[in-house]
Amino acid sequence: VKKPTDWLSYHCTSKLLAMEMERWLSLYFIGISTVLALWFLIFFGSKRNPKKKQLPPGPWTLPIIGSLHHLVGDLPHRRMMKMSRQHGPLMHLRLGEVPTVIVSSAEAAALVMKTNDLDFASRPRSPLQDIISCGGMGIIFGPYGDRWRQMRKICIVELLSSKQVRRMEGIKANEVGNLLHSMATAGATVNVSAKMATLSSNVVTRAVFGGKFTRQDEYLHELSNVNELMGSFCLVDLFPSSRLVRLLSNCERLMRRSYGRIQHIITEIIEGRKAARAAGGHACSTNDEDLLDVLLRLQQEDSLTFPLTTEIIGVVIFDIFGAATETTGTAVDWAMSELLNNPEAMGKAQREDPKYWDNPEEFKPERFENSSVEYYGTHFEFTPFGAGRRQCPGILFAMSTVEIVLANVLYHFDWVLPGGASAESMDMSEKFGVSVRRKLDLQLIAIPYKCSKAISI
Repeated sequence: VKKPTDWLSYHCTSKLLAMEMERWLSLYFIGISTVLALWFLIFFGSKRNPKKKQLPPGPWTLPIIGSLHHLVGDLPHRRMMKMSRQHGPLMHLRLGEVPTVIVSSAEAAALVMKTNDLDFASRPRSPLQDIISCGGMGIIFGPYGDRWRQMRKICIVELLSSKQVRRMEGIKANEVGNLLHSMATAGATVNVSAKMATLSSNVVTRAVFGGKFTRQDEYLHELSNVNELMGSFCLVDLFPSSRLVRLLSNCERLMRRSYGRIQHIITEIIEGRKAARAAGGHACSTNDEDLLDVLLRLQQEDSLTFPLTTEIIGVVIFDIFGAATETTGTAVDWAMSELLNNPEAMGKAQREDPKYWDNPEEFKPERFENSSVEYYGTHFEFTPFGAGRRQCPGILFAMSTVEIVLANVLYHFDWVLPGGASAESMDMSEKFGVSVRRKLDLQLIAIPYKCSKAISI
């Protein structure tokens, strides 16, 4: 009989192999298509279409694959950045069958997210997005309209209200305390990347479900698989109309399997919570509700224009996990990386001498801000949470999490690279995905120098 760890290890290995095969298939497909396209151009030439739409400038394209060959050989976002310097702040790429406009300046971003916000308020459809949004019923990938506006209102007024964010502060403080303890007892080297990912998932899990749940490791593993698939150039999303591509590609099958398992686990939790509420075993006031309680209360009240079905609740919960776990952990991971890579900035962040800072014992992040630019979506040169109608509704939750984690790990520890390595030797390589992560985990030595309890903000 296989142990649970053996089962998880087996499925991790098999899925990694399947994803690696998908990557090679994509490269092989692009290579073969490039050869065919060049052959087509040489022997048949190209015909100009007099009714061609007026699109922004962009690099030259090939039949079938469009602009995909321009993205080979470097990280996609880095290649797009270099190409936009040549072709301008509005650049057109054809990624397979999908026409795509790359926006790369504050002025152009303002045109999209402010001046023409309503025109760009919806979301393009793709096969993989349709799977994880159940056809557009969620918040992240749902099309703009009355249903989506209702879902966003629920998110802002009920799920991420100031009351809910205050309730979550205790969860964050407790998880940060656990983090500090684990770092202090971890030994010589701390895997900062893994620690931040664990803390992020623990905070979101407790906020949504009130605590850990059965099959949590399996759930987070499948969520990681979904993020990997969404962050890759899957052929089915690039050639959605091609039956041949759907036949050859593994992406769609892997996504259906992982998302199906995620929804099965969420449905089990929802039905169990419903049974407990019906039996009176999970009575709580509105001040103590976790996010699942809030959604079930709204479902029971049945006062919404569009009913909140169990399936939609599952999609909303998935959206919260997808939006809040990897992004928050990745942000802290990169912040620590940049601080270690810039010792002067690290020293300034940790310095407590009153001659440098007023009230040095107080955590006041505004003291480090020397610019009028902020992150709420009104300055388009810096939009980590987006802007306009589609702006992320979880700004307060995300920023308070990042701030309390960074404040504590910098306050309680000095950080150095293993083996006496210098800052210049740090590997800052990136890995492309839903969020751009570190390619290699950040490994640091934590030297405790504060013995007080975790500080809050």
